[in-house]
Amino acid sequence: MISSLTAGFALGLSLILAIGAQNSFVLRQGLRGEFVLPVVLTCAISDAILIVAGVAGFGALVDAAPLAVDIARWGGAAFLVVYGALNFASAYRGGSSLASEGANAPKLSKAIGTCLVLTWLNPHVYLDTVVLLGGISATYDSPWVFAVGAVCASFTFFFSLGYGAALLRGFFTNPLSWRILDVLVGVTMWAIAASLLLNH
Repeated sequence: MISSLTAGFALGLSLILAIGAQNSFVLRQGLRGEFVLPVVLTCAISDAILIVAGVAGFGALVDAAPLAVDIARWGGAAFLVVYGALNFASAYRGGSSLASEGANAPKLSKAIGTCLVLTWLNPHVYLDTVVLLGGISATYDSPWVFAVGAVCASFTFFFSLGYGAALLRGFFTNPLSWRILDVLVGVTMWAIAASLLLNH
């Protein structure tokens, strides 16, 4: 059981370590200190649902429906292109900084909505977390213990990213730092979109 738990934790962590749309959004929320707990909980709980679905056999269902995967791929790529463009526009306009975080009166519903879209419209979530993790869990004697390890990895990662971002706040008091972050996020989003369309 311990080996299944450890393997689930290691694989779950490796699948979400890469900087993507979801992680970039969590980082931004953490830097601004806006709705960090609801956002990290939304990400971690969504991951838990997908992991459970994969272990329960949903991975095989998704694998047997390539059309659904294609729709998710194109829809996710389109969203990432738009999201990346918005980041480039924000970098061009400039003016973002931690000092101005209260000026725009952020809304919890918008933050959660964006988080849900970035999570559930990402085809990699289904291809990696559901299909890959779900398939690998079946090779262990205790697949549900494996799932618990993967879920623990998600909670550990998202809480660390969301609350650990506070350590970088000093750097992001400079508006130029936000412009650089916006450019990097935009490039990342477009790179992910390109990989979705080209690697299939």
